[in-house]
Amino acid sequence: MSTAAATQHRPLGFIGLHTEFTKALNEAFQKQDAQILRSSYESFGANTDHDKKSPMDQAFREMLLFRLSDNVEQVGALVRLSVEAVRAEIVSVTIPVVLLGDIFDAVTLDKCEQIFSFVEEMVEVWKEDIFFSSCKNNILRMCNDLLRRLSRAQNTVFCGRILLFLSKFFPFSERSGLNIVSEFNLDNVTEYGVDGKDLDDTVEDTVEDIPIKIDYNLYCKFWSLQDFFRNPNQCYSKAQWKMFQAHAGTVLEAFDSFKLEEPRLSSAADKTDGSLMTGDYLESMKMELAADSTAGTDELKTSDAEQIVRQSDHFFAKFLTNPKLLTLQLSDSNFRRSVLVQFLILFQYLQLTVKFKTESNTLTTAQTDFIKETESKVYKLLEETPPNGKRFSRTVQHMLTREEMWNNWKNDGCKEFRKPDETETENGSNKDANNTDSSASKPPAAKRPKRTLGDSLRDAHRSGKFFLGNDVLTRLWNYSPDNLQACKSEERNFLPQVETFLENPHEKNDPSFEWRALRLLARQSPHFFTFLNSPSYKIADYLEGVRRRLAKDRIDNAKAALNANNAATAGGGGNSSTESNNTNESNSDEQGSNNQEGEGDGEADGDGEGENDGDGDGDAMLTEEDVQGDLDKGDDDRNDHTKPMTASREQIEEIAPLIGDDWKKLGKKLGYTADELLYFETEHPDRDGGCIAMLSNWFADDDDASLDNWAYMLEGLEINAAAKAVKALVDRLTNKGDKVEVVSD
Repeated sequence: MSTAAATQHRPLGFIGLHTEFTKALNEAFQKQDAQILRSSYESFGANTDHDKKSPMDQAFREMLLFRLSDNVEQVGALVRLSVEAVRAEIVSVTIPVVLLGDIFDAVTLDKCEQIFSFVEEMVEVWKEDIFFSSCKNNILRMCNDLLRRLSRAQNTVFCGRILLFLSKFFPFSERSGLNIVSEFNLDNVTEYGVDGKDLDDTVEDTVEDIPIKIDYNLYCKFWSLQDFFRNPNQCYSKAQWKMFQAHAGTVLEAFDSFKLEEPRLSSAADKTDGSLMTGDYLESMKMELAADSTAGTDELKTSDAEQIVRQSDHFFAKFLTNPKLLTLQLSDSNFRRSVLVQFLILFQYLQLTVKFKTESNTLTTAQTDFIKETESKVYKLLEETPPNGKRFSRTVQHMLTREEMWNNWKNDGCKEFRKPDETETENGSNKDANNTDSSASKPPAAKRPKRTLGDSLRDAHRSGKFFLGNDVLTRLWNYSPDNLQACKSEERNFLPQVETFLENPHEKNDPSFEWRALRLLARQSPHFFTFLNSPSYKIADYLEGVRRRLAKDRIDNAKAALNANNAATAGGGGNSSTESNNTNESNSDEQGSNNQEGEGDGEADGDGEGENDGDGDGDAMLTEEDVQGDLDKGDDDRNDHTKPMTASREQIEEIAPLIGDDWKKLGKKLGYTADELLYFETEHPDRDGGCIAMLSNWFADDDDASLDNWAYMLEGLEINAAAKAVKALVDRLTNKGDKVEVVSD
């Protein structure tokens, strides 16, 4: 007894506790009783909880890895026992998830799939308060590790189970499980053949009874649509939208011309085979069995039908893109439905208001009309696709409607869903009822009499003030006895003079400065409503020309004032001349000497203008010749910014044969992708048609498109004959422009 008491009062080390807890764990596991572990845990009162939980955790992990890794049922039993141990507060809170992570790392994928069923069954346990906050990161890490080991194509069902479990475990507002900024999976690239020289024959010799021509052109158009489904934002580009519109029309026309027939099955066995071929839904099989039973053909039971449908329920994450399979794929209803639903998802995204769309991602009226027309055509094709086409179409439409609700929820910031508390609702209703009863029993409090509006207006009028019913507005209107005159005072004129503002240093192209300058110009100067001789399409050049004109007007006004002063001096006699000379001498000795030499001198006139200007600006000292030279120079500068020369379609058709087969190299130089070049080639199969369409689109859409840039790119690609022709065209247009200018002069 003394030895046992001494043992209880003396703390044990990690190894001693681990040994005792291992024995207790074996006994508790056989009886599935966590109280045995609890008794063993409390028997070592000399040790702290922190010292005892570590060896208990280690005992659980060693028992799992060394004894139970081959038995799936025993693994589940040990995990449940660890959950009870957590509730008894004798192990760490995370130990059940740690055990699952250890076993998933140690066994094969087949056993992982079996063990994961225990994780799914205990989802409500993981959502308890004691587990959720501590284990959610461990569970997420465990599931992500499993997903990295799995193949999305070969282990599709297991991957789906993991994702469904995570969606059940985490709340809707969990940020880690949401696509907050609406990003697309751009890594999901569909690869297909890009060289059709060797594939045209293989595509056409498959199925002979299909009423449409399936060639390499249709094959490329069909699979190129996957790139738009992968990244719908491409549809907002003008060139990409044209390509999508053409390819979508071709594919949907092919679907419309080749319609699938409803399978006609006579017996129940044939219906079983047909369900295996088409992969119908469980509900449709039950409906068919019910119809058969009413007709007297009760050969299959519901359980057998469910088993058949489970065997026939297949899903392919990625379809094969071999051109030999295209004809067979067009005959498959599942394949056709997948493509048509992709169209509907794309159209819904383009039309919805998404929070993280940029301002440029907007549809034009023509695009909206095309989407509405095509959407109705897609729904019609879904209804015509067997089996149960109309019901499938209604189901898809219902799911997309629910998707709009989720989109609105995401636009509102993904607010958390909470159920209203019934007790709070009842308490609130009872409280309102009590308040109503109490208020009905007590008399209402006497209200303070409110001053009438007429009295307030009369008192304000007597004192010479305004009363507007609002304290802020009343105080604002009473700042001055006459507010209109106060607004017109010079103290409230904060606008600078347009001449001074244009002289301020600024950047060459500053939109803020240009906007303010144009506002001042329209307010203070008539030059805003006049046009220059050679108007520029750049606002900075226009403002520079206006500044020079204002400087010239200032000099002209100064000269006119000086001439008027001279005329008054000549008519007034010598006294006026003497006063003028004395004034000039007092201002400047040098000017006085110049005035004594003669008032008719040109330099004296210039100095007089500088004195009369009075603002001290350097532009006031400019002579008329300098201003005129600056204006001429400004005209030359504006000529440098004239619109670049472009080519018409006739000129492009004239030069395109000189480019020949090198037009695709030129297209890559112009910035077009391989898909866009393929679009130009397929839409214009005649010789040089793709080159002409590409160059016409370039001159129409690109701001940098000009004959000079075209010639420069042709020289860089060593297409010398076409480059010389473009240069000759430039010279011809330049000479023609010079002749027109001479005639106008």
